Amino acid sequence: MNKRSKKYKESVKLVDKNKAYSVTEALVLLKKMPPLKFDQSVDLAIQLNVDPKKSEQLLRGTVVLPHGTGKTKSIAVFCKGESEKEAKEAGADFVGGQDLIDKVSGGWLDFDVAVSTPEMMKDLSKLGKVLGPKGLMPSPKTGTVTNNISQAVKELKAGKVEFKTDKQGGVHLVIGRISFDTDKLKENITTLLAAINANRPSTVKGNLIKSVSLSTAMSPGLKVTA
Repeated sequence: MNKRSKKYKESVKLVDKNKAYSVTEALVLLKKMPPLKFDQSVDLAIQLNVDPKKSEQLLRGTVVLPHGTGKTKSIAVFCKGESEKEAKEAGADFVGGQDLIDKVSGGWLDFDVAVSTPEMMKDLSKLGKVLGPKGLMPSPKTGTVTNNISQAVKELKAGKVEFKTDKQGGVHLVIGRISFDTDKLKENITTLLAAINANRPSTVKGNLIKSVSLSTAMSPGLKVTA
């Protein structure tokens, strides 16, 4: 048995499978589990009361987590002219126009998020088959197609994340690292759940959130009261 699987089994023993923990209880328990050599992500899995086959019930939005995720995002901005200076000053990692599009066309994808000015989208949309499957295509819905490049980049660097339903009607997001203070993780979770409820599809009956679970990269999931 390797060390990781041994630690996982030790973690399982700490969990009451029949209990729904409060967010604070769940976070405290995760912090008690055998540590690994790296700063594990804290993952939130939310099952929604939606029919993923109905387009009007698909949920998509963004939220700025007050304490970020613990990972600094690498941002590529597709723009030209004055916007290039604005993007660089705001902290963008890669900035360019046609030159950057050509680089991506050649197979370069070393960034986590793409932001574009509206005028660049005509050319950038030609890379849909490259960017789309990776979830990297800028979209007005997530605020990544905008003329306010500075604000978009600063929000992303501050901890702005996108959430959307998957094919099973669930939402999965990293909401921090196990090294974060419990209160900071709790605030991130509360902020995300509030944003999801605020984006509730009008055709959903009853409670939007069916179930919530918390886990780290190497722990069992803990049922949490939403």
